[in-house]
Amino acid sequence: MASATTSPDNLSKVFKAYDVRGIVGEQLDEELARAAGAAYVAVLGIDALVIGYDMRPSSPALAGAFADGATTAGADVTMIGLASTDQLYFASGHLNLPGAMFTASHNPAQYNGIKMCRALAQPVGAESGLAEIRDRVAAGTPVAASGRSGSIGEHDVLQAYAAHLLSLAPVSGRRLKVVVDAGNGMAGHTAPAVFERLAGQVEMIPMYFELDGTFPNHEANPIEPANLVDLQKRVIAERADIGLAFDGDADRCFLVDERGELVSPSTLTALIAARELAKEPGATVIHNLITSRAVPEIVTELGGTPVRTRVGHSYIKATMAETDAVFGGEHSGHFYFRDFWRADSGMLAALHALAALAESDRPLSDLLRAYERYPLSGEINSTVADQDAVLAALEEAYGAQDGVTIDKLDGLSIGHADWAFNVRASNTEPLLRLNAEGKDEPTMARVRDEALAIIRSGK
Repeated sequence: MASATTSPDNLSKVFKAYDVRGIVGEQLDEELARAAGAAYVAVLGIDALVIGYDMRPSSPALAGAFADGATTAGADVTMIGLASTDQLYFASGHLNLPGAMFTASHNPAQYNGIKMCRALAQPVGAESGLAEIRDRVAAGTPVAASGRSGSIGEHDVLQAYAAHLLSLAPVSGRRLKVVVDAGNGMAGHTAPAVFERLAGQVEMIPMYFELDGTFPNHEANPIEPANLVDLQKRVIAERADIGLAFDGDADRCFLVDERGELVSPSTLTALIAARELAKEPGATVIHNLITSRAVPEIVTELGGTPVRTRVGHSYIKATMAETDAVFGGEHSGHFYFRDFWRADSGMLAALHALAALAESDRPLSDLLRAYERYPLSGEINSTVADQDAVLAALEEAYGAQDGVTIDKLDGLSIGHADWAFNVRASNTEPLLRLNAEGKDEPTMARVRDEALAIIRSGK
């Protein structure tokens, strides 16, 4: 008989589109992790894997239970210990092994989760094995006897990870002063290994490097401006050249310029795209549909081919594989690199920003001006009871206007020569997410407010 955590009702809540995530003790426990480990081995048909975990208090035990389930199913396990998510992806690529990472990323302390991948960091999502793993856990189906139990070993990949990132984005030129806010997350583990190799090039000022899954200083979610206030103040106080903020599992990175101003992830996407196109002229660059229209414009002007995708790492990675794209960027702060097994790495994105800055004699704000073409609203969430009705109302309101284009690749995207916006439904909450931009600040503000008025009339 299924326990509370392995019941179909609970599993339908914690198995998301891209990962497993839930409240520890209520929705996610060692029993579920053990069953998931066995099911993962069976569904993927593997005989070896690598496991890493973040700094949350529950992570070591959950990772150990998953390893126990995997070895019972006959697979050998390599434990890399404390790791960022991109460090786990590195291990998967470097060792050519499937992998599982225990983290709840930016979620509050009471949560934990599992991100799984195939060998070479290929994603495991709902459409590529995760739903089957969920169903196998729910059924409690015994794993086919392999005739052997797997072993558990340890392998430290941290230094190899740091060396690999710096080989992809070497930093040289003028000396930089850099403030790094790890948010008590896994960048506090990886940043020292990376930046000690840049000791003569970069003066690093650490903030909240103590690994603490209770997040005593602020949430490790840099997409929320409130969580960047400490970094902004410190950059100004230290007269630093740049500030870097990472989320809890350090797969996302956000920038603050020398004035303490926030840098849009779309701007960083355009900067990295320009650097990658300089190395490989004519290459393809992926951007999701809420990224600023400046990104495809700049890619085209530089001779590259921009390709637009839905939001979400599985869509980005699949399209990168189909097109052999050199790079992909998301407005949420995820950046994907072909030379990093098409996986996302916040640290590699940060190194590209540092490399570009060190090669220039200009401050960051000046360097980025060429990539900041349109004012952006940022993501604005609204609680809506009937999402479909609101989307229909938006389409009706704008569809008859001259010069307006509409598409439904992901939610509703409405465009005009002078402005554009996208409205998407949350996968897990009764929310609609609005992202708007305009040719200037008044235009963006007008379109943002008009769209919000329609969206919030449907509460």
